[in-house]
Order: sequence, then C-alpha cells, then structure tokens
Amino acid sequence: MLAAANARGENVPVLLELFTSEGCSSCPPADALLAALDRTQPVAGADLIVLSEHVDYWNQLGWTDPFSSPAFSKRQQQYAAGFGLDSVYTPQLVVDGRAQMIGSDGAKARAEISRAVRQNKAEVRLSQVVRDAQQVKLHVEISALPGGSKGDAYVALAENQAVSQVTRGENKGRSLPHVAIVKTLLPIGAIGKDAAFAKDIAIPLGSGGGSLRVVAFVQEKKSGHIIGVAQQRLGE
Repeated sequence: MLAAANARGENVPVLLELFTSEGCSSCPPADALLAALDRTQPVAGADLIVLSEHVDYWNQLGWTDPFSSPAFSKRQQQYAAGFGLDSVYTPQLVVDGRAQMIGSDGAKARAEISRAVRQNKAEVRLSQVVRDAQQVKLHVEISALPGGSKGDAYVALAENQAVSQVTRGENKGRSLPHVAIVKTLLPIGAIGKDAAFAKDIAIPLGSGGGSLRVVAFVQEKKSGHIIGVAQQRLGE
C-alpha cells in the first residue's frame, strides 16, 4: 500500500488525464500545462503520471485530430456522469478520477494533486517490459486494493511527444505540441476484494515509432477513483 508518508519515503503516483482536441482553440494552454507538470513535477510528495486523451467530437468542425478516438470521448462521458456534469467539454483535466477542472487551471490542478497524494493506493509494478517492431510486452502486478475495494485494471500505451501542424479549424496555422498522447487504452482485468492481480500483457504497437511510455492503473468500480498507477518509459 502506498501513501504520502510511506515508510520508504517514495512519492505517491497520481494520474492526470487531459481530455483535449486539436480542433479546440482553448486546448493548447492545457496541453502546455500538462507538459509542464510532466516535466517539472512541481507538487511535493507526488509522482505525476500524465496522459493526453484526444476526443473526437471536435472533428466535424474543420479539423480531424489525428490522435483522436471515440474511445476517449466515451471515457470522458463516463467521467462526466460520475461527476454529475451536464455535458462534456474540452480541455478537461481529471486528477486521479477524483476531481475535474478546466485543463489550463494550474492552481486548481496543484491543489487537487496535493489532496490526491494523501490517499492510500495499491502498489502497481511493471516488469519484463520489452518492445519489438510489432508490440510491447510487459508483466503487470497489482497489490490488494485499499479498503477492500474492487477495481478494473487498464494499460495505456502513449507517445512521449508529438507535434501537429494544423491547417484548418480553430487552431489553423498553429504548430501544436503534445505529451503522453494515448495510442491504445486497454482493460486488462477485474480485481476483486482483497485480491492481488498479475498478468502478462501484449499491446500492439500500431503505426508510428518514436519513444513511448506504458502506464498501468486501477480504477475503483464504484467511485471511478484511480487507486493505483505506475509507468515506464521506453526508447525507440
């Protein structure tokens, strides 16, 4: 179990999910904030693990975001229901599945991260991570969940960095950099009460190369809170 003041003095991993779109003129400042949080790790006691999830509902407004997927729009809709929101919006930052805010609101993000590090979490470990031309293979282990929770385990494969030259839509003429752009998000199993989890995973690499990161996390079934997360970065 991990907590802010754990015996080994380790930082507590916190998952930041940014729902964004290249078709949205309000999103670049949020993309920049996510990159800064990833790079500078500014919150004491927190190991920030970030993911950019590009939604597809902006695509009909002049620019098709090459990183967008209906799967990320669906995930955002699930969060909206859990938070009691009337609708989805971009840019939206979700901190550990516990709090949401406008994605460019750095002050609120840091405040919610500070709250998140005080939560007990399961320990997630990634090992035997191997990348070849077709896939990324890894072994995921997750300790028993805190408080007798039940959860769902996921693994994400993300590009560390990418830049788009946008030629249409609200961001026409802009060069847009991104970090941790999710290529694939897969459910890998359910975790029962007081049970640990271990599984070998193979993630298809798909198109494109470059450096990647793989992120595994556990989401509590009832609340949607992230109760364990870990990442490993991979070279080309």
